[in-house]
Amino acid sequence: MATRGSRGSGGAGAQLPEVVPFDLAHLTRLSWELGSRVIDDDGVSCHGEWEHRDALWAVSVFDVTGETVVVQVRTPTGREHFYGAARMDFEAARPALDAAPAWRSRG
Repeated sequence: MATRGSRGSGGAGAQLPEVVPFDLAHLTRLSWELGSRVIDDDGVSCHGEWEHRDALWAVSVFDVTGETVVVQVRTPTGREHFYGAARMDFEAARPALDAAPAWRSRG
């Protein structure tokens, strides 16, 4: 029987990079191909964009369904990583992003 461990048990699933000032409990890593296709869809809108004060890291959040967001993280080398998450989990975590002194909203 398979069991699913918590973050502290060493069986962690997908995680955002440590530089991102929030964590999402139920996060799914998406391939680059899937993530880029999803955010380019006509029905998808950008929920918000933030950049690190050094402008090397960036986070964008896209509304993809009524209950789902895709989080795009751009690294200093320009790589894009995509994660799927529940909208309510992101909304609960967003104050940490808005309050982080090293991050600013791009619009």
